[in-house]
Amino acid sequence: MRPYKQYLEQRLPMKSLRFYDINDLRLENADRPVSAPGEIRLKTASVGICGSDIHYYCEGSTDGQKLGHPLVLGHEFSAWIDEGPDKGQLVAVDPALPCGRCEFCQEGNPNLCSELRFAGSDETDGALREYLTWPVTALYPLPPGFTPQEGALLEPLGVAIHATRLGKISPGMTVGVFGSGAIGLLTIQMAKLAGASRIFATDRLDQRLVYAQKSGATDVLPADGNEAGRILAETNGRGLDIVFEAAGDDGMAVESSIESAKRGAMVVLIGIPSKDETTFSASSARRRGLTIKIARRMKHTYPTAIRLVSQGKVDLKSLITHEYALVHFQSAFETAARREGIKVIINL
Repeated sequence: MRPYKQYLEQRLPMKSLRFYDINDLRLENADRPVSAPGEIRLKTASVGICGSDIHYYCEGSTDGQKLGHPLVLGHEFSAWIDEGPDKGQLVAVDPALPCGRCEFCQEGNPNLCSELRFAGSDETDGALREYLTWPVTALYPLPPGFTPQEGALLEPLGVAIHATRLGKISPGMTVGVFGSGAIGLLTIQMAKLAGASRIFATDRLDQRLVYAQKSGATDVLPADGNEAGRILAETNGRGLDIVFEAAGDDGMAVESSIESAKRGAMVVLIGIPSKDETTFSASSARRRGLTIKIARRMKHTYPTAIRLVSQGKVDLKSLITHEYALVHFQSAFETAARREGIKVIINL
């Protein structure tokens, strides 16, 4: 009877949002998936629109390479378990599926896995569909009181946690965060938690600087090309101990990050530029003896992220400025592409 039941379940319709090309998203009917061994079927709850989703929507890719097939986007998401004894349990879902066998996984860096599958990227469909199946090992049950929207934002919080771990902030340090989108704002919150005594934040949009102050930034500056000079003046020419670049603006924020860093400082690059290149003045970095690290997504962050939110140490709700139903996907993506508000959520 089980195979016949699976067949019937698979024939049930669901809505699936597929990306075909630049500005071309289509809400289509699809068959519900049936879970394979080691997987479980999920009913998608909330999906955050990420900067990489916008790169697909506006540019066709995240790395300059055209996608050759339709793809379901969405990797920041929460869901309800839809089968088995835990049916109805709200879970956060890790979008990254490392192989666990390659050299990089064995070295403890699953985010660098050579065989990594990632939701809403390359050959792996993401969460902008009503149902999906996913490995049980990538699910994290959420405690009572957690909203589906907060569950979806644990992924960008994980990116911020990973970046600040790379930066190795110590209490009393002076930190800069260049770019005050969702990940930049979460990085500010993490820097404050780590004990940074002064946090500079920049952005091109005034409303995001307001959010930066609410998130814990002590100094906010417009990203107009003069921010490095102002930071150096404010620090008596010393500069910043740790700098996080979270703007992804093809070089301007990176250059400002380099110019505002003190001698011997750490610069962590988080942002994804529209063009597949990042440039900065080599002489400035060399003379300062900087250490430059590039953050690749995240690793081993979900339990920490859940604890921080559950204990009220990180605020996710204030970052959610726009919410849409799946049928209003076009408005959701256009709002996110215009950089209105902070985080745009699609609720299924």
